[in-house]
Amino acid sequence: MSVVASGCSTAEVKEEKMQTGNGETGAPLSEGKFSNTEINYSNSFSKIWDISAKYMKAKRQEPQPKQQLPVSRINTSDLGSETGPVLYRLGHSSILIKLDGEFILTDPVFSDRASPVQWAGPKRFHKTPINIEELPPIKAVVISHDHYDHLDKDAVVKLADKVEWFVTPLAVGERIVEWGVDADKVIEKDWWQSVELGSITLTATPTQHFSGRGLFDKDKTLWASWVIKGVQANLYFSGDSGYFGGFKEIGERYGPFDITMIETGAYNELWSEIHMLPEQSVQAHIDLKGKAMLPIHNSTFDLALHDWFEPLEEVKRFSEQHKVKLLTPIVGQKVKAIEPQQTVAWWRGMMPVEDGSQPMLAAGSTSN
Repeated sequence: MSVVASGCSTAEVKEEKMQTGNGETGAPLSEGKFSNTEINYSNSFSKIWDISAKYMKAKRQEPQPKQQLPVSRINTSDLGSETGPVLYRLGHSSILIKLDGEFILTDPVFSDRASPVQWAGPKRFHKTPINIEELPPIKAVVISHDHYDHLDKDAVVKLADKVEWFVTPLAVGERIVEWGVDADKVIEKDWWQSVELGSITLTATPTQHFSGRGLFDKDKTLWASWVIKGVQANLYFSGDSGYFGGFKEIGERYGPFDITMIETGAYNELWSEIHMLPEQSVQAHIDLKGKAMLPIHNSTFDLALHDWFEPLEEVKRFSEQHKVKLLTPIVGQKVKAIEPQQTVAWWRGMMPVEDGSQPMLAAGSTSN
């Protein structure tokens, strides 16, 4: 178990892992920077120019909802009595999971803005269905990477006293220790490394992405997806990723999964290497051997050039084409991990209309 409190630096942890002789290959690390296995992602001047031009020319119907999004308030007493396994989407990539009687919380973002400051930057579309103060004791907070829409400093600090463990990719734990979290609570993992917390095993698995919170720290911390395996259910949390061959390997090694929580949002062809397009998200779910797919990373912040409802429309269309069971709960709605109940296309009644009579649907879509 690589715990920040052990005093190991990122490089020391990596070297120690390679000396174990366990045959695993972790994330590539060179000169203090991590990298992907299939691409070398960088923002060249020409790419930045193309992205800037795309933003200036973009014509969108509804970047943010014009109506209030539906939110189902989560009752604390109901959480306590729930035997699970169940999931509650809190917004964006924040998922509250009850598994084997314990609570796991992924990428908790509770701030109004996904930004280094709260007076500027992407503002959330909806309130969270539960406040930090109302949350039950959390067995583990699981972090995928350090971007602002996944690692919320204010939330981490407020959660510290009610969380038993913070489990992160390499070097991300060092950040939260700097924010005042007890180092004895922090566990860092390289790709393919696991930690057992009672009956629950958390395994860091590869993604295709990058990291950094400022101008000079790109890729100095690792990014990861997570296998969350308990006695009651086997779950997968993607974090952020472009589509790559790693999904098939994860599926072969750790699947099948009862539910895959897959990034579906904030995408564009210009940066599809690090954020999957909806059809790729569905394919990732198939590669992972998932039984049901819960699209995340949408409907909370405006982080790209698509309309707010487009990710859900598109992923629904492709899931129907591939006969994938899709789960699209409203924020705060309980989802059973085993044989989940049918959900509805709640966003369709809020979409802009073309002729004043019917919501405008993406090509090939059908309403529920």
